[in-house]
Amino acid sequence: MRLAEYTDYTLRVLMYCAARPHQMVTISELAEHYGVSRNHLMKIVTDLGRQGVLETTRGRGGGLRLLKDAATLRIGDVVRASETDFRLVECFDPGSNQCALSPTCRLKGLFNAALGAYLRELDGMTLAELVAPAPPRGTAGAVPVAAPRSLRKPAGKARPGA
Repeated sequence: MRLAEYTDYTLRVLMYCAARPHQMVTISELAEHYGVSRNHLMKIVTDLGRQGVLETTRGRGGGLRLLKDAATLRIGDVVRASETDFRLVECFDPGSNQCALSPTCRLKGLFNAALGAYLRELDGMTLAELVAPAPPRGTAGAVPVAAPRSLRKPAGKARPGA
């Protein structure tokens, strides 16, 4: 599965805004940062404003910022709202399905389950989590381990001269 460029830049706009929660961001700033046309970003920002995700203010001193709390905005919801077509194979569209194997084929079920897993994974991440600082390398999932008993100092007993 491949995301549309529109969805990719929708996520980037939201991430940029989420990383600057107390700042108005301009479309020119976004266009320069990502190297994308202002017109393309205007369509995305207009859609996100219409959906109630972004607050947009026109004119001098205007810009955009997140209207929704980044901690409540699930990435799966953003992708569903941005993508126009989740038909992975022909048989996903009953109106245009010409596949002769459809009545007995299990491929559609497999792809449908995979798409569901994909969206569930995206639903497990919020925009806030996506822009949060990454943990230092090598510490993800690290669990502190106690020293072996043979190396531990006895508790409560003071050594002479210590």
